[in-house]
Amino acid sequence: METAAIRKAGKLPWRTKLVYGVGTIAFGIKDNGFNVLLMIYYNQVVGLPAAWVGLAIMIAMVADAVLDPVVGQWSDSFRSKWGRRHPFMYASIVPVGILYFLLWSPPNGASDTMLFAYLLILTSGTRIAIGIYEIPSTALLAEFTQDYHERTVLVAYRFFFGVVGGILMGVFVFSVIFADDPTAPGGLLDPSGYLKYAAIAAPLMAISILVSTAGTHGRIATLVAPPPPPKEPLIQTVRNMMGTLFHRTNAPLLLGSIFGSMSGGLSAALNIYMQTYFWELSSRQIALLTSSGLLGVLLAFVVVLPLSKLFGKKWTTLTLYFITMLTVVVPVALRLIGLFPSNESAALVPLLFAFTTVTIMAVIAAAILTASMVADVTDQIQLKTGRQSEGLIFSATTFVNKTVSGMGILVSGLLLTLVGFPDDAQPGAVEMSTVNELAIVFGLSIAGFVTMALIIMSFYPVSRADHQFAVDELARRRAEGLSPQKGAP
Repeated sequence: METAAIRKAGKLPWRTKLVYGVGTIAFGIKDNGFNVLLMIYYNQVVGLPAAWVGLAIMIAMVADAVLDPVVGQWSDSFRSKWGRRHPFMYASIVPVGILYFLLWSPPNGASDTMLFAYLLILTSGTRIAIGIYEIPSTALLAEFTQDYHERTVLVAYRFFFGVVGGILMGVFVFSVIFADDPTAPGGLLDPSGYLKYAAIAAPLMAISILVSTAGTHGRIATLVAPPPPPKEPLIQTVRNMMGTLFHRTNAPLLLGSIFGSMSGGLSAALNIYMQTYFWELSSRQIALLTSSGLLGVLLAFVVVLPLSKLFGKKWTTLTLYFITMLTVVVPVALRLIGLFPSNESAALVPLLFAFTTVTIMAVIAAAILTASMVADVTDQIQLKTGRQSEGLIFSATTFVNKTVSGMGILVSGLLLTLVGFPDDAQPGAVEMSTVNELAIVFGLSIAGFVTMALIIMSFYPVSRADHQFAVDELARRRAEGLSPQKGAP
């Protein structure tokens, strides 16, 4: 049994960090499937119009995201012998595996309307099931440790397994399941490959959640168990939720993530189109670029903590956002003005590999620091309001990310329709003017969204000194038997 002093110090054994991070393999695999394969599968393989696919994915994200704060608030107030979070995490395991497998098995010969409904239901179900694990699991971040830098390390473990899990699945898909020629049997446009993918991915997702949930079960007794919240009218509960979510310490992260998620959703949905039609890469080359993420992840873990200690979480995050924008937009812009190697050049893939590596490094490092800043916000809000709302606060960030990322995917479908991109397109057979128009709107959209995110997140106010004051003050009040909000400024 840990003492309060150990909890305050926040140093966690490596085994806890390891099993805690393993669970993110599930949504790493899911994110890779949703972001890389789902649009092109239902659009180019199944034959559902791109705008319909984008709309279904967006609606599913919104439905899932709306439920996230409910799950977060519920897990905040839930009490059981298994703590506040673990019952939800256990409940998600079986539905995640079943629903994700069914998503890649649409009915043959169905109409567009039936396919749209099937995609919507299965996408929504998968996202909701994973959210029932993800929200309570993420909330544990703020409960496992209060140390300013240890939280960043703990987030890094989560991102390591999530990102590496998604990347390795992506490499496996493009190097083993799919042939080099997209139109050949077993190629990217062959539906049989997606059934193989689902049979491998779905069980791995369920197993990773089980390992993480069972592996952290022993930590339940070490967590601070706040008293049950007082019962209050629904309108007051809603007011408290809004006051928490839009607290001045949380609002810049919450609002800034709107534009960051728009950028991420748009980039994720269109990147496979850019790789296949703009850069005209083969499946093996796409696998190679995907593998660059492994190097990017390692670089992120190397730089994130030293940079955070040197410049602080906020300014390091803003710099990383700016680097991300440059590494995504610059290669496209240079190609459009004729200053980047042609698709036949031997230098093309190495250059794209380098840009992709830096992009992944910046994205992952920024995401790690953002999640760590959200965890710091929970202490600030508890100090000011007395409410221990880790689940609600993390679910709000997830709500925005999913909802707005879904809008980004919807926009990608609309952009494909706007530029007249054909539904049954063969690589190399699409008019170059159409491909270039897609590249232009892609680059401009990414630049615009990231710029807005940078401006808004620059108002984040919590420094390391602010965080330490909140942690010390909350610890003092607990030691003196005071309620967290008593005497709060």
